Amino acid sequence: MYHPSGWKRSCGEMKFDAGSGGQVLDLETAVKDGILGGGGGLICGGGVGVVAEKLDLKKMIEELESIEIPSVFICPISLEPMQDPVTLCTGQTYERSNILRWFSLGHYTCPTTMQELWDDSVTPNNTLHQLICSWFSQKYVAMKKRSEDVQGRVLEILETLKKVKGQARVQALKELRRVVAAHASAQNTVVDNGGVALISSLLGPFTSHAVGSEAIGTLVNLELSSESRTSLMQPAKVSLMVDMLNEGSIETKINCTKLIEVLMEGKDLEAENVSSLSLVVGLLRLVKDKRNPNGVLPGLSLLKTICSHESVRNSVVSVGAVPQLIELLPGLNQECLEIALHVLEVLSTLPEGRQALKDCPKTIPSVVRLLMKVSESCTQLALSILWAVCKLAPDECASLAVEAGLAAKLLLVIQSGCNPVLKQRAAELLKLCSLNYTATLFISKCKLTRTIQ
Repeated sequence: MYHPSGWKRSCGEMKFDAGSGGQVLDLETAVKDGILGGGGGLICGGGVGVVAEKLDLKKMIEELESIEIPSVFICPISLEPMQDPVTLCTGQTYERSNILRWFSLGHYTCPTTMQELWDDSVTPNNTLHQLICSWFSQKYVAMKKRSEDVQGRVLEILETLKKVKGQARVQALKELRRVVAAHASAQNTVVDNGGVALISSLLGPFTSHAVGSEAIGTLVNLELSSESRTSLMQPAKVSLMVDMLNEGSIETKINCTKLIEVLMEGKDLEAENVSSLSLVVGLLRLVKDKRNPNGVLPGLSLLKTICSHESVRNSVVSVGAVPQLIELLPGLNQECLEIALHVLEVLSTLPEGRQALKDCPKTIPSVVRLLMKVSESCTQLALSILWAVCKLAPDECASLAVEAGLAAKLLLVIQSGCNPVLKQRAAELLKLCSLNYTATLFISKCKLTRTIQ
């Protein structure tokens, strides 16, 4: 989406209607003052100034998509920059293909003013076309120059990293990290020139946290190949990341979390690579850190990825993840809540996980409150967790659930537009909960009237 800057100029010698809400553009003053970047010389198509290089306007517009475009360059119909502007008899200017399409639909009015046209011919607006070309050419060349400067600096830093140690290495990595975070071209340069392997080689059992923090902060912004991921999954490198996840700054913790998840994606990993109790403990600390809420989503996301490996779920339960996640539920946003519930549901498939859920006094009331409150996905996950707990100890847990208002919530699910599978699970859980009550008492617990009965 282009963002017109919306400037206006008036009272000059050379004027024309630019077609953006009837604005009048003073070309001579605009170019002289540099408002549109004129007076330069790089244009496309020829006609104004010295043609140093002929550039493709369409390509420039595509590559400069994110910059702010002067409103007079924007076609009122498509809200995109014009490449072939034409002016109607009303003085309004449009992209040729857009206005011709307007006419082909049987419209014989000016789209902006809705005036009837007394002349349906279109006149090429050469002055505006040349100005558009000149403006985009200057911006494009400046962008390319900046890109080349960035690439050159990246190559210099990579060469420096091969030679320096200690604080000099930290400073070089710090600058590389800053450049990579700010420029996509820098990311490509690092990847294309063996930078990932070089940075990865700096990580190991004797790497200082200062070097590791900057290196990981850089790697997390790069596209990693399969070979790079395999190299980074070496035990010594993973151990360093886990240490920094537990002891680093909040930014370092988040970067370590994101990088470990990237390394685990799509991998059939050995259990020992993801079963570190220290890793799980570090993640739980991260998601519970109320002073730094930015760590909650990446922490939960990695925990979900770890729990996708059956062999390590018992380890997650053993470090007390269940009650800690239950404690978090009331304060989570929807995205984080769905991930947390997913983890709890996965852990509920284990006998140890079900027991941990049952033993936590906040499990039933916290999960019941989420039914029909956040999303259908949350409701489905919550029902699955409640079913696992109530099935484990129906006499004890079902009555607790009913006291917490579960029966009324289940009736809402059954009567809602949820999917049939969800309704069926709600009906089964409702039947399980009713076993310890007489019909009359259960109806009162459901807060039902005789009419509803």
